[in-house]
Amino acid sequence: MSDVTPPPLHGPSSKEKKYDRQLRLWAANGQAALEEAHVLLVNSGCGVVGVETLKNLVLPGVGNFTIVDPETVNVADLGLNFFLDETSLGDSRAKHCCRFLQELNPDVHGQFISEPIESCLENPDFLKPYTLIVLSSPISASTRHAISSYSQEHRLPLFYTHSLGFFSHISISLPATFPIVETHPEITSAIDLRLPDPWPELSSLAETKTRSLDQLSNHEHGHVPYVLLLLHYIEIWKATHDGKPPRNYTEKSEFRELVRRGARVDEQGGGEENFDEAIGAVLKGLNPSTISSGAREVFEAKECRELTKESADFWIIASAIGSFYEKHSLLPLPGSLPDMKAQSADYIQLQNVYKSKARKDIAEVLTTVRENEKRLGRANMIDEKEVELFCKEAGHIKLIRGRPLRMARRDSRWDDRAQSAYQELQNPDSLLPLYIAFLAYDIYTADSARMSKSSALEGVSTTSAAPGNQEIPLEDPENAELNDEEVLFNHAISILRELWKENDKDFDKEMLEKTDQGEEENEEEAKDLKTRVREFIQEFIRAGGSELHNISAITGGMMAQEIIKVITKQYVPIDNSCLFDGVASKSGVFRL
Repeated sequence: MSDVTPPPLHGPSSKEKKYDRQLRLWAANGQAALEEAHVLLVNSGCGVVGVETLKNLVLPGVGNFTIVDPETVNVADLGLNFFLDETSLGDSRAKHCCRFLQELNPDVHGQFISEPIESCLENPDFLKPYTLIVLSSPISASTRHAISSYSQEHRLPLFYTHSLGFFSHISISLPATFPIVETHPEITSAIDLRLPDPWPELSSLAETKTRSLDQLSNHEHGHVPYVLLLLHYIEIWKATHDGKPPRNYTEKSEFRELVRRGARVDEQGGGEENFDEAIGAVLKGLNPSTISSGAREVFEAKECRELTKESADFWIIASAIGSFYEKHSLLPLPGSLPDMKAQSADYIQLQNVYKSKARKDIAEVLTTVRENEKRLGRANMIDEKEVELFCKEAGHIKLIRGRPLRMARRDSRWDDRAQSAYQELQNPDSLLPLYIAFLAYDIYTADSARMSKSSALEGVSTTSAAPGNQEIPLEDPENAELNDEEVLFNHAISILRELWKENDKDFDKEMLEKTDQGEEENEEEAKDLKTRVREFIQEFIRAGGSELHNISAITGGMMAQEIIKVITKQYVPIDNSCLFDGVASKSGVFRL
């Protein structure tokens, strides 16, 4: 017996136990990115949706957060915000929300600033410490514009949200180029077996293992890996089809019958699961290797084809993989294998063939990366692990072209989104009319100057400045005699007219023509768009600027989920707006 004491077995750390479930989603590198993040919340109005968003970031362990909120806690807050209690009354709302949020996770550091964001922005370096900003509406147009401009200039992700009554809205402004390598596609789509394009080592292994297929024992026959079975029968098929593998559905159906006939069906209890796996993999597994639209967009991007010394690591690696694809008409092999019925030794041997090919492809890409670094005169070399990860995920990379927040104005242009927005509004089930209503709401608060007035009047909150509350007189000469509903509706119609104009159409004429045609369907379509917008506006008026906690909690959860995607650069965030209708219990995502 050996006198050497074996080393102790180390179980998971306390942090790994604490964050076990989420580590399974975004792994250690994603958790590290989350813990290094510093999120700024600019809170206003009722302030519930912003705090609910932070709650869902504090629980998984965001590193730091800061709340900017000048409001003091009133009785109404206690009925809406679960992070306030009676001891908070009359004191800073930011202070007490920060205190209660930190109680959820001692690992998270929270700060608060009980001043208006406008005062903070007087310091030109105020936004420098933050990695992501969340704006909770209602917020003045000038402040929103200033923060949006800063975020675009400094490549800082910006989230804007507005929760009002039964409805909510999220907009995301990402940097002009926001690439994502770890998109986490469906497992089935991530498997690349290269059956139509086997390399010599794989073909050789298949030929060796299936050379005497008919002479194998029942046990051996029932444990030949299905990948090798398919390669074997592809060669048989090619012999009678001009050397070409099955290509269309009809040929694949015939090929499946060929494979099925090879299974031994006279054994009691079956034992031919490997043939069932092979038959099930024919339709997808025999498709020729193609490049995804997301990967093609990356390789064709100007940033990928015109590298500079200052190019991000992403583009250096993308350029190298693009060169690999141009040379081989294939992306680097990921090297992963699905589970399958096989003897352990055979599976490991097959797995090693795939891993060996993957390592060879990575080495070729890495050589190109180093050549590019030398040619560009880059001092810092890219980590090999980063190149390896990119090669494994190359088939599913995604590039999002971020854009600034849409500023709510009557004459705001839709530009390249005009046609798609116009077409979307023809859909009677679309939630885009809700977005139009939210834009009208923002115009209302900006045009009436209520936000600036409310901050100057003691005891008047931002909620008092909302449509439906008459504590502050409306200062809009054009609409001074109209009630709030008509003012908001007029703003919405102005937005629609501008959208129709960008599509070379006349909104009023089109609505009138549909009504005059007398056809019930056209008449209903003309009325329906205006009616839907007005109904949303009526609900806004009824809410009086207030939030419903359950709606804000749902919205905060959705927004936190998207924030985590952006911080970790894993999974694909929405691009770029999301609307939620709590009455109909449905949501919609739009590129606006």
